[in-house]
Amino acid sequence: MSSPELSSEATGWSRVRTAFQQIWGYEDFRAPQGEVIYSLLAHQDAIVLMPTGGGKSICFQLPALLRTGLTLVVSPLVALMENQVQDLQQRRLPAALLHSELPSYQRRQTLRAIEKQQLRLLYLSPETLLSEPVWQRLCLPHVKINGLILDEAHCLVQWGETFRPAYRRLGAVRPALLQSKPAGSQISIAAFTATADPQTQQIITQTLNLQQPQKILSSPYRSNLHLSVSTVWTPRNRRQQLLRLLKRCSSQAGLIYVRSRRESEQLADWLSEQNYKTAAYHAGLSGDERRAIESAWLSGAMPFVICTSAFGMGINKPDVRWVVHFHAPALLSEYVQEIGRAGRDGKPAQALMLVSEPTGWLDPDDQQRRQFFQTQTHRQQQIARTIARQLPASGHITEVNRQLQQRSLAAKDVAIALALLHRAGSLEWQDPFQYQLHAATLLPTGKTAANELRSYTYSHQCRWQFLLTAFGFPPAADWRCGHCDRCTKKSGR
Repeated sequence: MSSPELSSEATGWSRVRTAFQQIWGYEDFRAPQGEVIYSLLAHQDAIVLMPTGGGKSICFQLPALLRTGLTLVVSPLVALMENQVQDLQQRRLPAALLHSELPSYQRRQTLRAIEKQQLRLLYLSPETLLSEPVWQRLCLPHVKINGLILDEAHCLVQWGETFRPAYRRLGAVRPALLQSKPAGSQISIAAFTATADPQTQQIITQTLNLQQPQKILSSPYRSNLHLSVSTVWTPRNRRQQLLRLLKRCSSQAGLIYVRSRRESEQLADWLSEQNYKTAAYHAGLSGDERRAIESAWLSGAMPFVICTSAFGMGINKPDVRWVVHFHAPALLSEYVQEIGRAGRDGKPAQALMLVSEPTGWLDPDDQQRRQFFQTQTHRQQQIARTIARQLPASGHITEVNRQLQQRSLAAKDVAIALALLHRAGSLEWQDPFQYQLHAATLLPTGKTAANELRSYTYSHQCRWQFLLTAFGFPPAADWRCGHCDRCTKKSGR
């Protein structure tokens, strides 16, 4: 398909709709796509909450393609970038990606394309955005940058302190880029996600320094998605309950979520022994291994995958009929994100979570798992406090890393300490590399998010009523979904 003329600024809504029809072939926008596109074309900052499968990528791709200049799309996962860029390139549209797994010749080719202003969309991770070769090109005065898109923005909150600390530096990107651009330049920032409760929205707004953001929020409610939580009494019972579901549903597309790489491999090996065709998917696999599993699942050659949270973002498979959380996720937002991968075609789908009975006497797995992650978090906090006391009052992250590495402190631990200090309001990023420390104070580790997931797990109220209230869409007090395990149990169905 040949692309429409995209080199001049979009001036009329009819032009926007024409481009949309020519590129993607759809007749009209789905709500709230039109509202989001209008907002971005008006150079407004925005927080956009849209259910998975709602067509959010088009919302930022179309405005980017209608403008002269570059839009940066910050994305958390290589697989997510590859899927979107491959689709754009197949449509012969000026998009590219940068990540650490690319061959060096391809990286050089993309960096030259940035310099020559040949791209409209550039996908990259927070770490790649802040790498020296990329940052130097983006700061060239003649390289026009229209916007910064944060895709899967919940990852800033979910991972931005102890797993991907570069997220915490993104708020300094816009002012730093504008310093290198001609006077009057504008760079808007938009954060897109399927799951963000009011507190998460506030953290995203503060961290990115959004300016009077337009909030376009869609309810996560899915009337075709049946939610249930089942108590397991022993590790053997957990596997038996999974097998019962697989006997009913194994010919249909599904996903099984676990908490760690090791657990995904162990469960995949065990199910293979039970003659189920499946595989373990996690961030430790090579790019080729990940793509092979994705392809087998998308084509139906492999009905289901055992995966960590690394799987599913941006992968569009409408006919997923079931999602099982073999282990409870860490956060309620993570849960909503993952169950949202079922039933995108609007047909009935089910989401089952398996949890130990509350005491954990016979099946202590869930308690041990929670304790393991809490211990890890506590250890990171302790290391961060040690580093915070040794940080100079101000400095460049590269130089500070060099100094502290001489004292046997790892660069990753330094980055985490800086992120935790930023979260506590004790540190300010003057640009994405230069910080100013106000105090060496860290906030205590919060357990609110974990407690919220636990409350959902053992709550007796309607599952969807609980979720909608938690995410800022409280229904009427007497409202019930009628299709979760709590509602069907009360109605005797």
